[in-house]
Amino acid sequence: MRHGDKINNLSRTASHRKALLSNLANALLVNKRIVTTLAKAKALRTYIEPLITKTKKNDSKEQISHNHRLVFSQLQNKEAVKELFTVIAPKVAGRPGGYTRIIKLGKRVGDNAETALIELVDFNEVYIKGTEKTAAATTKRTRRAGGKKKAEAKEEAAAETTAAETIPPAEEAKAE
Repeated sequence: MRHGDKINNLSRTASHRKALLSNLANALLVNKRIVTTLAKAKALRTYIEPLITKTKKNDSKEQISHNHRLVFSQLQNKEAVKELFTVIAPKVAGRPGGYTRIIKLGKRVGDNAETALIELVDFNEVYIKGTEKTAAATTKRTRRAGGKKKAEAKEEAAAETTAAETIPPAEEAKAE
C-alpha cells in the first residue's frame, strides 16, 4: 500500500531521481524554460520552488552564505546557483510563491507521452508586457477628493479629441 506516499518516484531509484531533478533544475535556471514530460515537470516544480524561496531569505551575511550552501548541495552547479542568486532572486523578491508555470503541450510523437513546458513565471515576456501596462494604469489613481472626477473628465476630453480627429474632412463639411 502507498498510503500517504505523495512523492512521484518517476520509476527511478532515489539516486537516479535526485540526479534527474538536479539536472532538470539546472537546465530550468539557466534557460528559464524547458520542455519535458508532464510527470517530470510536476516533480520538478516541487523540487525547485523551495530552492527559489531560499534565495529570498537574506537576513544576514551568514544566512546568505548558508542558503548558498544549501542550494548548491541540491544543484551541484556553480553557474546555476549564481544565476539563481543574482538574476532570478531579485525578480521574484516580491512574489509570495508560484515561481513556475506548467503549460501542457500535448502528446509526444514517439511514445505518446504527455509533454509540458515548465518556465519561470517572471521571465516570460508575453505575460510581463500586459502586467506592466496595468501597473502603470493603477499608479495614476489618487485618493484625494475629486481626483476621480478630474481623471474621468480628462478621459472624456481625450476621447472627444480623438473622435474629432477620426472624422474625415468631407463629413465635417456635411455636418456644418
